Amino acid sequence: MSEQKLAGTVRTEFGKGAARKARVANQIPAVIYGHGAEVMHILLPAKATTLAVRTANALLEIDVDGESHLALAKDIQRDPIKQIIEHIDLLTVRKGEKVEVEVNVHVEGELAPGANVFNQEANTVLVAADATNLPETITVSIEGREAGQHILASDLELPAGVELLLDPDTMIINISESIVQDLGESAAPEGDVVPEAVEN
Repeated sequence: MSEQKLAGTVRTEFGKGAARKARVANQIPAVIYGHGAEVMHILLPAKATTLAVRTANALLEIDVDGESHLALAKDIQRDPIKQIIEHIDLLTVRKGEKVEVEVNVHVEGELAPGANVFNQEANTVLVAADATNLPETITVSIEGREAGQHILASDLELPAGVELLLDPDTMIINISESIVQDLGESAAPEGDVVPEAVEN
């Protein structure tokens, strides 16, 4: 995965008011930390940053006052209603360094003919991989599989250099027969039902 370049500036004002002011100016407050270095508070361009982190585990090359920082977005805080990015925590990484990341599981293929369904028990898996070569997704094929079969973490085909950090027996996909509920209709009463007369 090639790194995406962003230009950052050092953040000098703090607090909710300053953060709101930054967002109005189309900037996103962020911090860069890791490797024992002092935490750096910066501002990033909102539009370019939002586009850059659309991909999970995006590798960012951030230029701050002429100094380059290679980083991964570890935590992205969004407005619960507007879904705009309010703050980003960035972890400093180095080329050749292995990092732990959650990778999305992508399911492809069709089950064997019949009333079969699959349930995805895990949407992500924890792996260790080179910071500059992180997988965007891990693909799982369910092609031709039948009810009663399942796919465990140990069955996943990982890209070269990627190490699974999950219990190998963790269920990823479970395949079963679909349950068809017979709602039916209430049996119609035989003949006409005549209400009994009520004497006054």
